[in-house]
Amino acid sequence: MSNITEKLGIKVETNPSEEKLTQLGVKQWSKWGCPPSKFPWTYDAKETCYLLEGKVKVTPSGANESVEIGAGDLVVFPKGMSCTWDVSVAVNKHYIFE
Repeated sequence: MSNITEKLGIKVETNPSEEKLTQLGVKQWSKWGCPPSKFPWTYDAKETCYLLEGKVKVTPSGANESVEIGAGDLVVFPKGMSCTWDVSVAVNKHYIFE
C-alpha cells in the first residue's frame, strides 16, 4: 500500500505501485547517484524523484527538523527550496524536473 505524506513542503509517497511508476514513465527519467555525503542543494525547478537505493535526511533551510527518504520512495521537492542533503546510504535515483 502506498502512503503519501507531506512535511516541510516535501511530498513523499512510500512504495508507489508499479502501475503508477509506469504511468509516470519513471524508468525513462534520468538517473543520478552519490556516495554518502552532506551538501547544500537548491531546487531551481520542481523535482520528482524515485529512489532505487539509498537513505537521505533532507533539511530545508531554516527548518529545525528534517524529512527522511529512502529506497522505494517517490519524492516531490518544490521549486525554490534550499536544503541540505545528508546522505547516509549511497543514493541511486531516477529524477525529472518540471
